[in-house]
Amino acid sequence: ESVRIMASEGVAGKRLYIGEDVEDGHIFGLVNMAAFLAQSMKETIQYDACDENSWDLIGGKYPLSNACGQLGQSYQDYHCSDEEKHMECPVDPNMSITAVTHAKWYGAPGPLFCGPKTEYSFTGIWDHLYECNRPWANPPETCSVYEGQKAGKYDNSAPYANNAGRTDVEGCCWWGRGVIQTSGVCNFGKLNYYLGARAAADGRDSRYPTIDFCKDPEVICSSAEYKELKWIAGIFYWMESVQTYNVDGWDYLTELRSFVEGGMTGTSFIDAVSGIVNRGCHNPPCGTGELDGRMERSDNFNKVLDAFFGGVIPQVTAPITVTETSDTSDSLTESNPSSAVSTPIPTRQPVSPSSEAGLVLNSDTFVNLAQALDDSKGDIDSKLFLYLTPDYQWIPSSVYRYDDFFESVRIMA
Repeated sequence: ESVRIMASEGVAGKRLYIGEDVEDGHIFGLVNMAAFLAQSMKETIQYDACDENSWDLIGGKYPLSNACGQLGQSYQDYHCSDEEKHMECPVDPNMSITAVTHAKWYGAPGPLFCGPKTEYSFTGIWDHLYECNRPWANPPETCSVYEGQKAGKYDNSAPYANNAGRTDVEGCCWWGRGVIQTSGVCNFGKLNYYLGARAAADGRDSRYPTIDFCKDPEVICSSAEYKELKWIAGIFYWMESVQTYNVDGWDYLTELRSFVEGGMTGTSFIDAVSGIVNRGCHNPPCGTGELDGRMERSDNFNKVLDAFFGGVIPQVTAPITVTETSDTSDSLTESNPSSAVSTPIPTRQPVSPSSEAGLVLNSDTFVNLAQALDDSKGDIDSKLFLYLTPDYQWIPSSVYRYDDFFESVRIMA
């Protein structure tokens, strides 16, 4: 008797797509992972950053109020739809948070921060040209805002507005975090509603019952116990906004299957995915501008595919039944779970082999996908998860590592 399952846990009825229940069906899941990692490498991994960097220059200066939003955005006003309004985080004007990561180039702005007007009546700029390393000065000066700082300083001598006109940082604690920069009160609220303290308080199952993403959104980057959170946040976005994308006849899962069955040639698939992530549509420009980093994202995709498949693209010819919906909960059928291995993939929490989660973790599709990822672990850490230093050297990221990535895949799949 077949059991139609997609994932061990998932979020909000959505689950990470791990492939099809056919011979070599895990390859479809690996291509989904490759598309996700290609975007992650461009968005954050190459910067070795979990927190959003301050990068929006106004008049040649970096407003400290960039924490509130960049390019004219206001993250605290990123509200949920009326149907999901009950999920979003309230804005606490008294919340004070300082980011734990930041850019690292010469004079790079210090970490974003937020706080009430009683603490910061106004904010100024990050002066990236200031020479802070002056041991000969009287009194001597050192660069002490962050480790490895070479130049720059916070300058709050006068208010300076960001692109949206803000000069304060009250309620501005909702900047991007995680591998694909989760931002805004709606997205953090959904994480809390489905995965965090809100779920536990409502009596629903919660993966992180002691974590309140609304009271401490920085936990995504700061947690030493749950390092996978920076990945969980990104995969949650992927499941909700990419895997379910179906606009004007372009359906993500249908296009992914076609790309794999067609021999994984061309860039149209990854270009469309990059458009969804970077501009919100599969065919930019779509009101928000041209796709940023098209070539880099495409090159990243090919690098991940090479790492997964050893430079030899597999041919998948098994027939696939494509459903009319992008609901990934129906995308995998495990027809004979007893033929899979009998020991669950190791997890932080025990999983019964007979449970729905256990069936997935022991399915041929997941076992094959997990084995393929594990076989690529060395290349993933040494060739894909790379940070471009200020000296233009590619070195392994200190923020993003394979073990945390795989833990997030196991949880969401």
